[in-house]
Amino acid sequence: MKKALVCGAGGFIGAHLVRRLVDEGLWVRGVDIKEPEFAASGAQEFVLADLRDREQCAKALAGGFDDVYQLAADMGGMGFIHSAECEIMRNNVLVNVNVVDAAAEAGISRYFYSSSVCVYRDMAVGEAELTEAQAYPAQPDNEYGWEKLYAERVVSAYGRRGGFETRIARFQNTYGPEGTWRGGREKAPAAICRKVAEAADGGEIEVWGDGSAVRSYTFVDDLLDGIRLLVESDRSEPANIGNPEYVTVDELVRTVAEVAGKDVRIRHVDGPVGVQSRNFSHAAVEALGFEARVPLREGIARTYPWVAQRVAAAAAARTG
Repeated sequence: MKKALVCGAGGFIGAHLVRRLVDEGLWVRGVDIKEPEFAASGAQEFVLADLRDREQCAKALAGGFDDVYQLAADMGGMGFIHSAECEIMRNNVLVNVNVVDAAAEAGISRYFYSSSVCVYRDMAVGEAELTEAQAYPAQPDNEYGWEKLYAERVVSAYGRRGGFETRIARFQNTYGPEGTWRGGREKAPAAICRKVAEAADGGEIEVWGDGSAVRSYTFVDDLLDGIRLLVESDRSEPANIGNPEYVTVDELVRTVAEVAGKDVRIRHVDGPVGVQSRNFSHAAVEALGFEARVPLREGIARTYPWVAQRVAAAAAARTG
């Protein structure tokens, strides 16, 4: 049986990926500093480890693996990215360097790294889409993007020297059930779902910025499809994985409110917004057979009830 190690298996995407790989018949060891928050891991084995420590990385890889999926990262939504620059740079560099170094020493066959579209520069709304190669000359908008771009180069260098295959995906704003929905690390779709769920019909929610920033949101099932197609392909260069459906932040709010069946007013407030827009080519991953199948409204319809249930449970716990 083929064996895979998933680093970051306690996180949102990592937990979903573990279940996908197990369903496909792989033996999977999950590793993370924490266990999955919302459901038991589907991995045949789950190891608690701090991957910032090189020795713990080596122990996580003990036993031999065909593939390593490196998704472990200190990250969150735009508020966290802007407030925790030093922690992001330090923790993620340590994790990424240690894991790939230990993987090379362990003699793995293939290494997948989860990068981010944060490696790209800020763009004007309507600007022509960027290809993967146009991440250079580099000008990421935040330190998280710089750290991701450096890690891509580390992975590629180790692959060349170690003789193993590398796959690099640049993720694009992923959301879905079982994602972080409160506490400051949640992404925009989960945050908006929470705010709408907490609001009364006819009420008001706060949104950072003026609501005109343009984003694209990828449902987690689509992202997993892209990961698996990329890993099983022969493409060693980075590939963007995302949904070509672009909306403003205000349009995201209206979509969530429509799914919730609520009339919600928006109050724009100061806060970290990030880039005004990004527009990416998906031609590379589409050439592998990828297609984003879940439009935003359908994805929100599958995510909002999950968040609303947690909001209701939290409210009941406070009053009970």
